Amino acid sequence: MNNNGFHHVGLATHDMDATLDFYENILGFNTRVCDVMSPTAGGTIRHAFLDTGNGEMLAFMECNEVPGIRDDFDTGINRGLGISGGVMHFAFKADSPADLEARKQHLRSKAVDVTDIVDHGWCQSIYFKDPNELQLEYCVVTEVFNSTHLHDKETQAWTRLSRR
Repeated sequence: MNNNGFHHVGLATHDMDATLDFYENILGFNTRVCDVMSPTAGGTIRHAFLDTGNGEMLAFMECNEVPGIRDDFDTGINRGLGISGGVMHFAFKADSPADLEARKQHLRSKAVDVTDIVDHGWCQSIYFKDPNELQLEYCVVTEVFNSTHLHDKETQAWTRLSRR
């Protein structure tokens, strides 16, 4: 079987209007589908799919008076799990280091708090949050992958951390 990438990643929002405004007007994603769902348990859900490129999408669901779903759960994921920082995050592709720099400047011009470029050796990234407190990233690969990128997998440090 072939791996074909993501169809979509489903996420939650408490404010669909702010979410769509951010993803459409700041990140430049196009909304492809908006629907209203009526779960059998009751309530309604606004559901929107945003095109992130290459046929892949982000979907957001805004639950309204749906039994069993609290109005105040953490849509940012990390805090609700008791994890500091951005362990759970979503990274979008940048085309080049110059494109990454342009995205950083664009986000700052829109008053989005974004990090300086972080050089990870094999890639470079910038980090920021959306209105749902989701940790987001733009990332560009700066090296051609080869066996040296798997070196740590063969070390004692890697093996020692195995949970098997």
